[in-house]
Amino acid sequence: MDQIQHKFIEVRGLKLHVAEIGSGPNVVVFLHGFPEIWYSWRHQMVAVAEGGFRALAPDFRGYGLSDLPLEPEKASFADLLKDLDALLDALDIDKVFLVGKDFGAAAAYLFSLLHKERVQGVVSLGIPHRSPSYPLTYHEHLPEGFYVSRWQEPGRAEADFGRLDAKTVVRNIYILFSRSEIPIAEENQEIMDIVNPSTPLPPWFTERDLEEYGSLYQKSGFRTALKVPYRSYKEDHGITDYIIKVPALLVMGEKDYVFKFAGMEEYIRSGKVKEFVPQLEIVFSPEGTHFIQEQSPGEVNQLILDFLKRHI
Repeated sequence: MDQIQHKFIEVRGLKLHVAEIGSGPNVVVFLHGFPEIWYSWRHQMVAVAEGGFRALAPDFRGYGLSDLPLEPEKASFADLLKDLDALLDALDIDKVFLVGKDFGAAAAYLFSLLHKERVQGVVSLGIPHRSPSYPLTYHEHLPEGFYVSRWQEPGRAEADFGRLDAKTVVRNIYILFSRSEIPIAEENQEIMDIVNPSTPLPPWFTERDLEEYGSLYQKSGFRTALKVPYRSYKEDHGITDYIIKVPALLVMGEKDYVFKFAGMEEYIRSGKVKEFVPQLEIVFSPEGTHFIQEQSPGEVNQLILDFLKRHI
């Protein structure tokens, strides 16, 4: 990974950190989830560069090495979409493939709706696209201790995370999110307390990886990361047509806890998702977890490369 280059691009008043490798006219932009940063795409970036593509992976504003917004409590999901548009302008890139994981997948799909002319195709890991006309009401079926509900409550996650250093917070979330069970705390328990300190990291996530994440979050903290996505994903982006018009690939790990959200598996397996993404291919990974791109890089790299080469 030493060949990955790093730069800072001035975008809408902030300096965004961008990792880059490869060259050529076909560009792939990787959009991370939480608690990830550019580093979560390290395996995929090298693979697509070796496959003849130019790969870019920004840290979203307030994440990793990118600048924090002046008022993190006012950060919005729309900022990510505007930042991406401005970043492509700054780099003089007209059109890209977008690869998104977790809420980065939602950002990829929304960007393709707002800027169809700039997107050649979308690859999403773990999160399908859906229209507000077809809501998944999994929150209604989960206890109060559901991690998303807890993190949407201003101040609660900040207090929970604030008891620990950044490295330990990332460690706990990686352990929690790599399980197949939905992370839910007991009534008088905080999310960070679910993980026993003696629990080992997943075998595919090393102490060196954890050090990298910890150092990056030591700079950014979690204020913006909790606002976006957890307290901003219901924003109205002024979109009236939610049908994705570009080719897309969904890679869904069957051991990803998200797959257990009420209605999620049926929405994907029944093909209902294709009503909103007509050109969608779906691949199920039997052992895949929420961090499938880090857990099974060879499998994911090949799926991404095959998709890219089919749609150049």
